[in-house]
Amino acid sequence: MVTEATRRLVEAERLGSVVTVVAGADIGTKAVIDSVDGYVAGEMPSDIADAVLDDSRQLAEHEQSRTLAYGERQVFIETVAPQPQMLIFGSDEVALPLTKMAHELGFRVVVTDPRPAFTTAERFPDASGVLVGWPDAVKDQITIDRRTYVVLLSHSPRFEDPVLELLAGSPARYIGAMGSRRTHAKRIEKLKAGGWSQEEVERIHGPVGLDIGAESPAEVAVSILAEVIQARYGFGTGESLQGQEGPIHVGRDGVEEPD
Repeated sequence: MVTEATRRLVEAERLGSVVTVVAGADIGTKAVIDSVDGYVAGEMPSDIADAVLDDSRQLAEHEQSRTLAYGERQVFIETVAPQPQMLIFGSDEVALPLTKMAHELGFRVVVTDPRPAFTTAERFPDASGVLVGWPDAVKDQITIDRRTYVVLLSHSPRFEDPVLELLAGSPARYIGAMGSRRTHAKRIEKLKAGGWSQEEVERIHGPVGLDIGAESPAEVAVSILAEVIQARYGFGTGESLQGQEGPIHVGRDGVEEPD
């Protein structure tokens, strides 16, 4: 029953968890949780069921798996998450290593650009989809949900404006936009003039990426993916671990993870 429910989660690309009591009373007890629907198979002991459900939803939101203590019991919460999607708007030189690295990190990557000479399956063999056309022409072929990470590599208004319009109010998990600080300041000014709220413009990571001194296209791709990973898991300072105080790996409950 638990195995079948887990299989249904995976096949339906639903976010959820498999929870198992691994220490204390009721050891071996298992259940499957759909993050929206709650328990869909098995059950947890009644005195901890609600707490396990709440914690599983929070961990699933950040794709984390943890063993948490509930009194004398310990429960392993294993997140089951659908494959994340990365949408790359622009097929310039940064898009090449970004697509390859994102694919290796488990993303389903879609690259789109209006230039057919640069936007081919042969040029992007690691992409799940390559769409040729202006944003308005390909938008019906694109799905944007809470598992979607968007990277906008071109800041030409003709290309960028319809992309940002498409993203306005979307559930995209991450939106990164290429350009200098000056370019981004002008972008924000323009969006606010168009009716975007402060909260909405703050969703855009611009200039895109973490500051690691990147120069080459591959280095810029690393910078972008570092920020994407930070957004994906919901924590991390983006600073060097060297010289930092406190534990290196910390779970959401504040307990240091083993190395």
